[in-house]
Amino acid sequence: MTFRTTRRAALAGIGALAAAPRALAQGAGQVVLYTSNPAQAVEVVMDVAAKAMAGTKISTVTGGSGQLLRRMEAEAARPQADVFWTSSANTLGQFKQLFEPYKPAGLSAMPAALHHPQDLWAPANQHICVLMVNTKQLGGLPAPRTYADILHPRFKGKLIIADPANSSTAYTILWGIERMLGADGLKALAQNIRVTASAPTVFRSVGQGEFPVGLTFESNAYTYVAGGQKEIALVYPEDGTFTTTEFYSLVKGAPNAATAKRLCDLFASKELQTALLEIAFRRPTRSDIEVGKYVQLPEMTKVKVFATDEEDAAAQRTAFLARWAALVAAAN
Repeated sequence: MTFRTTRRAALAGIGALAAAPRALAQGAGQVVLYTSNPAQAVEVVMDVAAKAMAGTKISTVTGGSGQLLRRMEAEAARPQADVFWTSSANTLGQFKQLFEPYKPAGLSAMPAALHHPQDLWAPANQHICVLMVNTKQLGGLPAPRTYADILHPRFKGKLIIADPANSSTAYTILWGIERMLGADGLKALAQNIRVTASAPTVFRSVGQGEFPVGLTFESNAYTYVAGGQKEIALVYPEDGTFTTTEFYSLVKGAPNAATAKRLCDLFASKELQTALLEIAFRRPTRSDIEVGKYVQLPEMTKVKVFATDEEDAAAQRTAFLARWAALVAAAN
């Protein structure tokens, strides 16, 4: 299924923030947020927090989820972050020691299946994996309709994905493809695809016409569609695609724990989750927000999902990353 719309984003600007702290307003209380989210999503949080947490100074450090988690690991003896936002359970599972249990206000509005049993992380938003296609750059090739399609040699050099060691987005997609299409399918994909260090490079490259097809999350690709780029299409693969929940966490030993807990409560609020949906196209985890009222994205019931096991993905992450790195090295 391919989905297009011409609805323009409520906020302009695409791409990641620089990997240096960025402050909100001066005032009582401060919090340091490590985030893997792009500028558009971070700006939404800043705007909502400016009212809900007036006078609080929020600083952000950005990067890939894997990069930030490894940085937090190196800082564990003297934590510099207060809140981490966001990554999938398949990645967070290897970093449990970095987080402090906290049950944010508003968690009861989210399905119990999304709750961590020890409250080490809380659900921020849900993602659907898509093929982001620049139709002008296909060069006469038919647009892929399935993940199996992109394994064909005709797509060699025309695909781009982030490094799964740095990006939970890429890890979710590649793990799912191996479950769906097997070891031979993963090997064939490695022969065709270009791997880049960061997730934002994927959707920027497709949006700018450098690659015809990028493997990414729906929210990243839809930003370009909503911004009016009619050549960009979102393909929800007909052989099934993968969904994942992204979570945020209170950092263990957070230097500004009290303020950090307020920010965690804000992430669970209906106000912020609605704003993130409407402006940054992040599907909410709260059950009391109807997606179709705010954006022209398909309802989950219209998308064929190939189920994967997040706990298994977390447990086998190291082995998978080594396997994928070997396949990419052999392909090059």
